[in-house]
Amino acid sequence: MTLRGCSACLLLCLLLAPFLFHGQDAPASSGPVDVPRIEGRIAVDGRLDEAAWQQALLLELPFETEPGENIPAPLRTAVRVFYGKDAIYFGLECFDPEPGAIRARYAERDSFDADDLININLDTFNDERRNYFFGCNPLGVQRDGMETQGGDGSWDGIWGSAGRIHEQGYTIEIAIPFSTLQFQRTTGPQVWGLDISRWYPRSQRRRLGLVPIGRADNCYQCQFMKIRGFAGITPGRRVELVPTLTGIRSDARAEMPGGGFERGSRDLDPGLTAKWGVTSNLTLNATVNPDFSQVEADARQLDVNQPFALYFQEKRPFFTEGADFFASPFRAIYTRTLRDPRWGLKLSGKEGKSTIGAYFVQDELTNLIFPGSQGSGAASLDQLSSALVLRSKRDFGSRYTLGALFTNRSGDEYFNRVFGFDGAARFSRRDKVSFQFLGSSTRYPQAVARDFGQPPGTLGDIAFGGQFEHQGRNLQYYVEYDDVGPEFRADLGFMPKVGYRELEGGVSYGWLRDRGWWSRIMLGSSWERSEDHHGRFLFEMNSLNFVFRGAMQSYFNLYGYRMHEDYRGRTFPLWAAEALLGMSPHAAVRLAFYGNLGDRIDYENARPGWQVQANPTITLNAGRRLAFELDHNYVRMKVNGADLYTANITQGKAIYHINLRMFLRAVAQYVDYRYNVSNYTFAVDPQFRHFFSQFLFSYKLNPRTVLFLGYSDNARGTQDYRLTRSDRTVFMKVSYSWQM
Repeated sequence: MTLRGCSACLLLCLLLAPFLFHGQDAPASSGPVDVPRIEGRIAVDGRLDEAAWQQALLLELPFETEPGENIPAPLRTAVRVFYGKDAIYFGLECFDPEPGAIRARYAERDSFDADDLININLDTFNDERRNYFFGCNPLGVQRDGMETQGGDGSWDGIWGSAGRIHEQGYTIEIAIPFSTLQFQRTTGPQVWGLDISRWYPRSQRRRLGLVPIGRADNCYQCQFMKIRGFAGITPGRRVELVPTLTGIRSDARAEMPGGGFERGSRDLDPGLTAKWGVTSNLTLNATVNPDFSQVEADARQLDVNQPFALYFQEKRPFFTEGADFFASPFRAIYTRTLRDPRWGLKLSGKEGKSTIGAYFVQDELTNLIFPGSQGSGAASLDQLSSALVLRSKRDFGSRYTLGALFTNRSGDEYFNRVFGFDGAARFSRRDKVSFQFLGSSTRYPQAVARDFGQPPGTLGDIAFGGQFEHQGRNLQYYVEYDDVGPEFRADLGFMPKVGYRELEGGVSYGWLRDRGWWSRIMLGSSWERSEDHHGRFLFEMNSLNFVFRGAMQSYFNLYGYRMHEDYRGRTFPLWAAEALLGMSPHAAVRLAFYGNLGDRIDYENARPGWQVQANPTITLNAGRRLAFELDHNYVRMKVNGADLYTANITQGKAIYHINLRMFLRAVAQYVDYRYNVSNYTFAVDPQFRHFFSQFLFSYKLNPRTVLFLGYSDNARGTQDYRLTRSDRTVFMKVSYSWQM
């Protein structure tokens, strides 16, 4: 059967799926647990000494759900819960017979996964599809986000927390204002989903939980405890104004390497971001002259011999907040394409059974990716463009979801529009199906189409993808099919590969243990094949994999591949292996290593080659306040028995926390590429070096009340001159969250 035939078969299976799988209902529940309403002021100080805590609902975390499978928890954790007029409160007493072994350090927000910590998970719409999570380590450092059935989404809320370590363990106190949450629009009692977890990292990293978690269940939120109450609660006016002032000065060397520095202009830019809770379930964001600069630089990625564009994670708050409302099976929405917006509006939330997401942004630059079946190109147009994104999903019962998507980007003699629908269905607690249909229409300026080899006139094409997943306790398998037309474009997304049909599948079987020196061993295999829209072969791969989880929080993943890949009309047979391993031999040390070895195509010269890569990482915590991280990536490639290039990328970070809200950070990145010019079929410089450094002082009262003071510079070097500083920048940012 051709891959085109697979598309029709998969679509037929999606339609027949309700008849092929028998639905399995959730286990019978004893009903919602009532949370008391108690009025009175609470000082969030890590001490549960107010009278209200004695009247609160008392819960325990009786289960160990990882690595143990719903066995009795080895430690006692008592949780008290109540709500008042403006907030819901949690008090956790985490008992520990060895308080000196508690792992806790001052850290940047959202950056302490190796610590002891607790997570509060709230499904405020009780739709069993998404939940907020609020995490805290024993010192009160916060983490938060939005968790969906498709993965975790970035989100930053303003809430209170405090932690205290004592002779019996540690205590955490949390207050979550209703103004921070979105929830059901009703005046009567509400039912929310709740799960609470405590992570206990010692030789094994154990998860202690409020409810048992089924490993053969593909719906985490469906297993939450139900809590009832919250009658008459309101989010208040939910108006937030965040004025921002950003100052920057950059000096650059006029000529390299001997030219002097030319003094750059001093830019002082005011900006304003506003948030309005239109209702308890809908939020409107607006921003004018926003500061979309990043305080932390992206990790440097290897950009040699890479045929497709590299992906970078979004870090800018205007886009990360509510990002889960815009997620889709294809990466049809990728906000990093918006480089320098003038202003923007965004609406997100849930009305009844429908989630809504929309934003409109005017961008000073127009970044483009020109996709293909064997590689992609890129361009940046110095012209204004407008971007509109509309995203909606509708829930049907507890198992089915349908969604629609529309994006439009337009500028001078240019537009790109994407439209389509998608769906997901859980036909049993083990089996899940998802799909997406998209169409696009695109027109580039004539000069751009000519210079970058794009078809003239208006381009139009479609994309379809479907996936089936089975998640059992020991056995998992999946099958996925994607069909993306050669003239499909998603300029507000990240889809650098088009013009292909691809079928893949995989199966794995695992062995699990509650106790012992290992907790999980898994064996698996996968297969993948793709061709272009003329039926020409592109790629085929067979793989075997081995997964191990054990003592000292160790993990070891080993993959072996046998591949055939077509490139520029030639089929290359390839063998390769890769390994990923890590451990935490001491509370202060984490080690990780990634490596690969085997055949690889020299894409720039269209020849067979051989590559070795080694990427070790070490993280060291020197006490509670000082931390170091060092990462090195070494890549060496040979062609025709001789070196082609050698790449070394070293990245280091040191951070010292003055207190819970202030830190000093130094970041350094060093890149050294060396090329064997005699082994290239075209002219290439024999060496490129780059050094980036950044120093930052940060004071952060909450995610939007901050002060940053920093300095950064770049240095470059070639075979003709040594590493020489090319530019330097001093920057400042101050913002304040004014809540009404």
